[in-house]
Amino acid sequence: MTQALDIRPDPALDSDARYRRLLAILRTLDGALVAFSGGVDSSLLAAAAKDALGERVLLVTARSPLHPPSEAQFAKALAAALHVDHRILDTLELDDPAVSRNDPDRCYHCKRALFSRLAEMAAAEHLASVVDGFNRDDRDDYRPGRRATRELGVRSPLEEAALGKEDVRALARLRGLPNWDAPARACLASRVPYGERLTAERLARVARAEAGLEALGFTQLRVRDHGLLARVEVASADMDRACQAPVRAAIAAACRAAGYTWASLDLEGYRTGSLNEALAPPRRAR
Repeated sequence: MTQALDIRPDPALDSDARYRRLLAILRTLDGALVAFSGGVDSSLLAAAAKDALGERVLLVTARSPLHPPSEAQFAKALAAALHVDHRILDTLELDDPAVSRNDPDRCYHCKRALFSRLAEMAAAEHLASVVDGFNRDDRDDYRPGRRATRELGVRSPLEEAALGKEDVRALARLRGLPNWDAPARACLASRVPYGERLTAERLARVARAEAGLEALGFTQLRVRDHGLLARVEVASADMDRACQAPVRAAIAAACRAAGYTWASLDLEGYRTGSLNEALAPPRRAR
C-alpha cells in the first residue's frame, strides 16, 4: 500500500515567473481533464491545474499492461494528497492490432484511442479542455503520439509556458511534489523493438526485470526486450558499479528471475528512446 504523501509548497513558488506563466495559461481554461500518469510532468501540471482552477479539475490515469501497476498506485496517492478528483481508466490497447503489432507509429494509435476516451470523459464532466504533460524538451525525440493529441485538440500547458524538463523539476520541487527528482518514465511498449509483437506477458517480463534492478539500487534504467535477451541500460554514473562482478551477477539473476535467458549491459548506457535509433532518418523527422 502506498504511504500517504505530505505536500508542502515552498513560499518561493509564488514569486517564480515560470509558475505564474503556467498558472496564467491554465486560468484561461473552463475546466481541465489532466492526463495523469503520476510522472513529474503530469504531476506538476495536476498541481498547477488545482492551483489555477480549483475544483474544475479531473485527473485520469490509464491502467493497462503498458504501465507497471505501481504507477497507478502512486498516481492515486498523489491525487489524494493534492485533494483533486481522480479516476482510473482501464484501457485495452493491446486488443488493437495497430498497437500490438508495434509498428513505428504505434504510439499514434495508442494515444489516439486514449485521448479520444479522455475527451469523452471531459465532455461528460463539462470540462472544456484535455491537457497533457508534454514539455518543450519532448520535441527532441520521435513522438508519433504527438500528432494524435494535436488532431484531438489536446492542450500542452507546459510547452505553451516554454517549460523544459529542468524547469519542470525545479517547479515540482518548489511545489513540494515528492517525485520532483524521479527518473524519467515511458510506457513499457518502448522497451520492445518496432515490428515485434506486444503481448501482456512480454511487457510484464520487462516490468519484473526493471523492478528487480531497482531493488539493486539502480534508478535511471531501462530493460530493452530482445526476445530471450534483456539489454540493460543504466545511467552513465552507475556503469562502473554495474560492471563489478558481484553486481553483474545480480543483474543477470534479476533478469533470469523475470523470465529472460540472457542479460547484456548496453555500453552506451541509458538514453531516452534508444530503440528509435534503428529508425531510418526520414521516419525520425517530425
